[in-house]
Amino acid sequence: MIKLSMQSLCYRDTFKNGQIDLEGIIAKAAEYRMDGIDIHWAHFASTDDEYLEHIRRLCLEAGLHICYIGISNNFLKTGAEWEEQIEMVKGWIDVADRMGIQMVRVFGGWIPEGDSEEDAWPRLVDATKQVTAYGRSKHVICALHNHNHGCIPATGDQVIKILDEVGDDYYSHILDTGQYRGSPGASYGERGKEDPEWNFYGSIETSAPRAVHVRAKIYRIASGKEAWLDYDRIMPILKNVGFNGWMSIVFEGQDELDEPAAVPLANTFLRDMLAKYEM
Repeated sequence: MIKLSMQSLCYRDTFKNGQIDLEGIIAKAAEYRMDGIDIHWAHFASTDDEYLEHIRRLCLEAGLHICYIGISNNFLKTGAEWEEQIEMVKGWIDVADRMGIQMVRVFGGWIPEGDSEEDAWPRLVDATKQVTAYGRSKHVICALHNHNHGCIPATGDQVIKILDEVGDDYYSHILDTGQYRGSPGASYGERGKEDPEWNFYGSIETSAPRAVHVRAKIYRIASGKEAWLDYDRIMPILKNVGFNGWMSIVFEGQDELDEPAAVPLANTFLRDMLAKYEM
């Protein structure tokens, strides 16, 4: 049975405004009887051992599994900045190791102006292989998050390509239902409208067999049902490939509804969808 977690970025604006901290987000996940939590790196107040142990124990006492730490890297930087990105990810792998967290989320990268995807791709593969090898040494899996907003990989085919080129079982895939190119929530095209040129549902179908975790994006939930993404189409795709990993609520509809109101609606909606499809 699929278990549901909360991505700490569901409280992105509330956190930025100083109205909640990571401890408060953990308390919200427990209040909504979530099974787990994914923690974005920016929400850690410290990486000191005492603080990390405090967060680990809070989750344990709340009955929350920590699914992964979300790192925001860019493996298409160049020169010294490229090397700094690799070392930064290794540092967060160390944090995951110290906390007993089995996985970190990694991005691909943003192609610099004047560069081409063909020329930039080897840098992406090289950096990914380095951090994955380091993760293996710490027994921490690096999981690729498909992420558009001008980033690659932004299609299902690109995700499969890099997974195959890295070719390491310590490099896996976190599938984001709203971040493939063509999605109503992705940055290319008009926000709120699907771009059929890219067939983002097809990208979900392409990479779903490789996913170990799904980020279920929620953009418009005021009615109690997600309006921009068709979960009656997405859930069967996941079920048909036998997906039985974790699923996270990831709310990004702050321009429609505030976070404290939206997150419990998203929780109820996704639980209902999982029940409907017997997942």
